Amino acid sequence: MDKSSIKISIVAAQFNELIVESLIKSSVETLEKNGYQSDPEIFRVPGAYELPLAAKNVAQKKQPNGIIALGAIVRGATPHFDYIALETASGLTRVSLDFNIPVGFGVLTCDTMEQAIERSSEGSGNKGIESTEAVLGMIEFLEKL
Repeated sequence: MDKSSIKISIVAAQFNELIVESLIKSSVETLEKNGYQSDPEIFRVPGAYELPLAAKNVAQKKQPNGIIALGAIVRGATPHFDYIALETASGLTRVSLDFNIPVGFGVLTCDTMEQAIERSSEGSGNKGIESTEAVLGMIEFLEKL
């Protein structure tokens, strides 16, 4: 498989921007480290809830081999968190299945901002790294079928 011909797109939420920027940086570094494109197209949307629609349109119009969805949802005092997290996950799964491409779930769902910072910082547990590695692994899996 020619890794340089593999096209990856990133869709990223603007809400919780500092957290998401760290996830984007980690994702791009992971692509580079694994020999894939170092300059993926990055599409920004207002928040996590908008990620599924963005991923669907990127899949339709840009036809990448994989999409990495990045965002951060932090629990508040109302059940809003539960609805946003569930629908974001469900929508991204549907895009993956409908378009038959891997969509990495790099959306943090944390109880506190401290947890979000921890999961977006350098080192193990970084969701930008994990979701990018998952997409790359699935691209390789699908290539071998």
